[in-house]
Amino acid sequence: MNPRNSRAVSSVWFNCLMIVRTVVARRGSVLGRAGFTLIEVLLVIVIIMMLAAALVAFVLPQQAGAEKNTTRLLLMQVQTALDTYRMNVGHYPTEEEGGLGALLARPQFENEQLGERWQGPYLKPGTKLLDAWGRQVVYTFEDALQTGQTNAIPYRLSSVGPDGQPDTDDDVKLDTGDATNLDAQSVLDVNRQ
Repeated sequence: MNPRNSRAVSSVWFNCLMIVRTVVARRGSVLGRAGFTLIEVLLVIVIIMMLAAALVAFVLPQQAGAEKNTTRLLLMQVQTALDTYRMNVGHYPTEEEGGLGALLARPQFENEQLGERWQGPYLKPGTKLLDAWGRQVVYTFEDALQTGQTNAIPYRLSSVGPDGQPDTDDDVKLDTGDATNLDAQSVLDVNRQ
């Protein structure tokens, strides 16, 4: 929460406290009166509703950002597991090997020597490859020879985002593109975005 929002919430709390204090002071001066008046009850309800509205206005935008960050962290974890798989086996998992499932369970290799090099599981047991909205992480393997990009990482990792539709603005994508032409400052600028 930024300081301006914090001051606004503090100001609302202070004003509510002063109103309640005034109501209690008036109430204490009249002896023999039993119960609350309708105005007093309505005033307390309005104060509670104002506080709830202030909390909702500050919390909901934070939740959307947290869901995207959680998904981005999962994609980075999967990327690390994919790189470790490639270091052990010699290539990234293909669809024939089970795609991302090859990170969790040993796939069936045609070449038994590759099977011996598999050192998994590469993700914690029980890891679900679901984004923050409960949808499957999208792993697309692209053969570098077919795409013509020999320096690029040959896969794409992404999430379809909250709307569940691919190729929209709310998709969360892990940038796995070619970074060989970037200088040190450009890499830092890309990572800050």
